[in-house]
Amino acid sequence: MTGGNESCTAGPTSMSYLTCLTYILEEWTGVEHIGDYLSYAFYILWLFFPLVVVFVLPGVIIILFYVSILLLHIYKRKNELKEAYSHDVWLGAKQMLATLWDGHGRIWHGYELHGVENIPPGPGLVVFYHGATPVDFIYFTARLQIMKNRNCTVVADNFVSRLPGFKILLDVLGIIHGPKEACVRTLKKGCLLAIAPGGVREALFSDNMYTILWSNRKGFAQVAIDAKVPIIPMFTQNVREGFRTLGGIKIFRSLYERIRLPIVPLYGGFPVKLRTFIGEPIPYEPNMTAEELAEKTKAAVQVLIEKHQKIPGNIFRALMERFESQKKED
Repeated sequence: MTGGNESCTAGPTSMSYLTCLTYILEEWTGVEHIGDYLSYAFYILWLFFPLVVVFVLPGVIIILFYVSILLLHIYKRKNELKEAYSHDVWLGAKQMLATLWDGHGRIWHGYELHGVENIPPGPGLVVFYHGATPVDFIYFTARLQIMKNRNCTVVADNFVSRLPGFKILLDVLGIIHGPKEACVRTLKKGCLLAIAPGGVREALFSDNMYTILWSNRKGFAQVAIDAKVPIIPMFTQNVREGFRTLGGIKIFRSLYERIRLPIVPLYGGFPVKLRTFIGEPIPYEPNMTAEELAEKTKAAVQVLIEKHQKIPGNIFRALMERFESQKKED
């Protein structure tokens, strides 16, 4: 073996490090032509590297969630004595998380928020199209917290509360799961509340055609009527180009309908341009029925999609929009 190692540097011309390593591995393993096997392995790795990346990148968002949770636990530990004397001991934590997520949105997606002037100073129900992930809504709430020092509560699916470690995050941000009465109470306190009527189904099974999948849901409209608040439509450009799902595969759709858990594989995390557009509020009208208000809201969100999204969505085009010199007009 010693002789083999010496041969790597012996003679007038030394072997390259890779050739030397190959020679040593052949000596150790007794396998001849191991360099050919390594070349084949590197080729396979290079071939499938893009596929690996698109499934690994979404993990960055999961990591950010758990970094947020860790920061909240540290913050709570350092501020336990203040809890009894402060009306909102988590105010600093909310600002901290807003800075973290807004920074990620700015750097990774060049995130922009348009139409914030359409959000009323009082309570309102924000209704938005649900992308494959809610990351655009997180960027929206972070920017809103920084710009206006306002929090926007959101209605989340029940499975979110069962995610390991997420309880403290849900409690601090005021994320609720319904029912309708809880939503109405939140709005009557003067808060902003957000709902994606399409929910998990729209997240998993809509596609780059940006089809709204609200079925006949009208509960959100009844909430706005009962609380006597306006509805604010919202849409994020390129939200389905940042992350996509394999919801078009029938077996995943059938499995979801059977167990009602979001187990459809997700891929992406591409640094596409994201712009959130807030439309003009739909005012409360006492004589409007929930069915009429739901249809009016759906039409308003559809207008935002048609105005600000090129259909079908295209990942490469969405990436190139990062380099546009001028912002898209509202």
